[in-house]
Amino acid sequence: MNDIQTELLDCVVTETGPSPEYAIIWLHGLGADGNDFAPIVPQLRSAQSRAVRFVFPHAPVRAVTVNNGMSMRAWYDILGFEISRDQDAAGIRQSLDEVQKLVQRELERGIRPERLLLAGFSQGGAIALRLGLAQQTGLGGVIALSCYLLQADGMDSWLTEAGATTPVFMAHGSRDPIVPIQLGRQSAELLARANVPVEWSEWNMQHAVNPEEILAMDRWIEDRFSVTGA
Repeated sequence: MNDIQTELLDCVVTETGPSPEYAIIWLHGLGADGNDFAPIVPQLRSAQSRAVRFVFPHAPVRAVTVNNGMSMRAWYDILGFEISRDQDAAGIRQSLDEVQKLVQRELERGIRPERLLLAGFSQGGAIALRLGLAQQTGLGGVIALSCYLLQADGMDSWLTEAGATTPVFMAHGSRDPIVPIQLGRQSAELLARANVPVEWSEWNMQHAVNPEEILAMDRWIEDRFSVTGA
């Protein structure tokens, strides 16, 4: 595992084998950085049976309104406590563009789109979900943990044909005080009504991940990678 400097977002990158043919771009939550989820790699059996490149980018540092304007790593500003409203459209667009560059880099490295997953937690999950469903070429899937669907009111304008066929794994803590579980549920229901293949699960926890959720996610990743060949 090592930090790399590029013209793109700085990232932590780890590979589970030589010459990876699979990749997961994983976005952290508010105030964390790319190191936050790097320790999950050894827990994913789906990544030990094949060579997978994990890319954990660091979000830009920006002022966050609800945290008294304190600067921290954030994929977009949080303008108020009603997080599904008054969304930071400019910040969201900037992060979508930055992460899209990382997607393009993996494709240029030879990763087939169906072997590329977008994943994220909280803010990172929201960006991963929004970006994954707007791709012109369908990706292997999206993992959206403890988050909600950004710009849901305008989904008809950005959900692509390829995005609508992209498998989605959504999971949420039933006692989440940061991102209320009803936001996650409503997002999953909206996607299901749009015929997006979404798998939803709830766990007895707060704004976090737990071993059972990781196990379920690992099985889902294995299913996604297995259908693309060994």
